[in-house]
Amino acid sequence: MFTPVTNTGRYQSDSIAAGTGRVTSGSGSSRASGAEPASTGTQSVQSGDAGNSSNGSASVQLSPEALALVRQLQTTDTHVRAHEMAHLVAASGLATGGPSFQYQRGPDGQNYAVGGEVGIDTSAGRTPQETLRRADVIAAAALAPSDPSGQDYAVAAKARQMAVEAQVAIQQEQAQKLSDAAKAYKDDKQTADASGNSGDQNNSDTTRIDTYA
Repeated sequence: MFTPVTNTGRYQSDSIAAGTGRVTSGSGSSRASGAEPASTGTQSVQSGDAGNSSNGSASVQLSPEALALVRQLQTTDTHVRAHEMAHLVAASGLATGGPSFQYQRGPDGQNYAVGGEVGIDTSAGRTPQETLRRADVIAAAALAPSDPSGQDYAVAAKARQMAVEAQVAIQQEQAQKLSDAAKAYKDDKQTADASGNSGDQNNSDTTRIDTYA
């Protein structure tokens, strides 16, 4: 999930498999579609640390249902980490840190990532040109995963709006520069014409004096 941190809220990824745990979106949280696994000892753990941690005995005997759940959680964990890494790599220097994950403990005592987020600086640049470049990076980072979430698409849409506003500002700057250049040219031409007319007048007076003499 993608989350703007500076000047906004947080964009979070909701691309976890149905029925595998918690999905965080925006400032609240909701369950993924489908029923949460009703496995004994399974819980949702939120942490910013990457990696699974062992929280149970490695010799626990699991039922076929529990083993199936573990395999599902392993698949989800791999998917979530790849999703967030795609965001992070594409965000480049705008990322405010590494991915943080929400974990669910499986029946085997291991914690599996079932949701995550990457923070990105979404503030405007110092110039419209810089803002446009930043907007392009944000949009690309939001859509970097192979399966962007609804929240990711929303972030990309906001980035595109940011780009449109920056382009308008750039066009206004260019129009102002053209206007200023045209005005400067007109002023210079008027000054030159006035100087030329003054010279013609002096020459005319000199001619009459010479003729009269």
